[in-house]
Amino acid sequence: MPRNAHFRFKQFTVRQDQCAMKVCTDACVLGAWAEVEDADRILDIGAGTGLLSLMVAQRNSYAMIDAVEIDAEAFYQAGENVEQSPFHDRITLFHSAVQEFVSDHLYDVIITNPPFFQSDLLSPIDKKNIAHHAKSLDFEELLVAIERLLKPEGKFNILFPVDEGERFVEKAENAGWKLTRKLTLFHQEDKKAFRLLMLFQHAEFAHNVHIEPDLYIYGTDGITHDPRFRELLKAFYLKF
Repeated sequence: MPRNAHFRFKQFTVRQDQCAMKVCTDACVLGAWAEVEDADRILDIGAGTGLLSLMVAQRNSYAMIDAVEIDAEAFYQAGENVEQSPFHDRITLFHSAVQEFVSDHLYDVIITNPPFFQSDLLSPIDKKNIAHHAKSLDFEELLVAIERLLKPEGKFNILFPVDEGERFVEKAENAGWKLTRKLTLFHQEDKKAFRLLMLFQHAEFAHNVHIEPDLYIYGTDGITHDPRFRELLKAFYLKF
């Protein structure tokens, strides 16, 4: 098996040879950072390998998790990863576009690492387009789906590149959402920020806004992991 065909965590393994989007550090940060602790029902939009669903299931020991994935090969691989995990009885996968996904219930929490780079040139590879670009799911469609599937008092956690994230905040606020928590992620202190992790609620249920201190993956040497990053991921990464 090729070296990058799987990624082993402390409590589960993510096989990824059939998925366009591999396990990446920013998605791991989202899985460890997202507010999911008090939720009974959680929805993962764009499940990919199943990484976020598995991380959320580890952090919340009782929630039932539904995960939606449009790409057939990713859907089947996520199913393999879930089935071989300790959390298989609490995660249900659906092969569907979220725009067409119908649920019998509303969710307390949504988590998503959606297609992004809406303004970039498209890759000639269709799978990469779906995974990296908002070709199959734009901001407006995503917000409509979240509005339809989330409880009125619910929360959604989302990850974007910085420029895309700033544009998304404007769209979300115009649609009646309020940004209540934000984390800016850097590779290291002397580099530009590369991801925004954000939590939104309907404005009438939102109270304080919590802007967290910037998070750095590495220290100034670019090799040693930052202590706060290690603390956040220590429940998941084998080397921590």
